[in-house]
Amino acid sequence: MYRPSFQSPKSSQARGRLEVSQTFQFPQLSILGWLLAVATLAAALLCTAGAAQAADVSRKNSADIRAVVQAQLDALAVDDADRAFSFAAPSIRKMMGTAQNFLTMVRTGYPVVHRPASVAFLKPEFQGAEVIQAVQMTDAKGVAWLAVYTLQRQPDKSWRISGCAVVPNEGRAV
Repeated sequence: MYRPSFQSPKSSQARGRLEVSQTFQFPQLSILGWLLAVATLAAALLCTAGAAQAADVSRKNSADIRAVVQAQLDALAVDDADRAFSFAAPSIRKMMGTAQNFLTMVRTGYPVVHRPASVAFLKPEFQGAEVIQAVQMTDAKGVAWLAVYTLQRQPDKSWRISGCAVVPNEGRAV
């Protein structure tokens, strides 16, 4: 509750003027009330920030990001190591060294990415300077997986894949 208070100045120079000092008194809330208020405010801020970030991925960027991931999946499907490797970010290219090393790593470490039976792209979202593109996949046995790609914008404005994590998809099947 805001309560202005009016005081008479004490100095001889300021006599004849009223000074307004402002004080603010917080409403009396219990600790639980304050925790609830802070939690509500934090949740509102997070939802607003998340919605703003998700909205930042334009339709064109979403289409470009999806095209990069799909093109890499298409290249992997026919074991085109050079083409699949071309969609990797510079940091991945440096770490892997060669296209053949990259293909071997995907084939042995990410079999569902190497040969998915089905894919379904989810909505991409910004996370800092990177974009997260989740892709629901099923393997040849019908097991559902979630591949979470990170992509980075390159100086030439193209998108390149900077990482991929694959986890069992406990949600809906593709």
